[in-house]
Amino acid sequence: MTTRIAYDGNVYTDARTASAAARPGPSTSRNATPGPAPAAATAGDAAIFLAAGFRMRKGRWESGCYDDGVDGGPGTYEPGRIEERRDLNGDGKPEAIITEGGTYCYGNTGAAFWVMSQQADGRWKPMYNSVGIADIRRTKGADGWPDIGIGGPGFCMPVVRWNGRAYVNLRVEGKGCAR
Repeated sequence: MTTRIAYDGNVYTDARTASAAARPGPSTSRNATPGPAPAAATAGDAAIFLAAGFRMRKGRWESGCYDDGVDGGPGTYEPGRIEERRDLNGDGKPEAIITEGGTYCYGNTGAAFWVMSQQADGRWKPMYNSVGIADIRRTKGADGWPDIGIGGPGFCMPVVRWNGRAYVNLRVEGKGCAR
């Protein structure tokens, strides 16, 4: 069961008990749902972020690409969060998709993602990382791993497929795109 939490201006608390006035406004991220705050994250969440190369800074998970207020600007940074958890490849173990946002590091796309897989020994392994927005497909590559479309600005979307060792370029989709 997932517990939704809300930020009250000081700490994250259970959203069921937080007042409506204390809840953050709508997120600007596509398909965003409130993710656990680092302080409220489970030990399992920490293991996922650490395996992806994130570090806890200023009470939030960061990949090292922090741009909030660079050169006095307003800042666009959105710290890392677990966007989705589910068994992507049908092996009975969960995967997690981490997202992080900011135009300083991720340009017009404004986002990056990491696909993390829990291994038989309980450790987490990075399977794929890219600038863009993950679009998990129904089509599959080796070992039941789904193809991933990588969304971003423009009309062309790369699609990658698991070949048994790594995600590799499969095709580019979109009208007028080189195939």
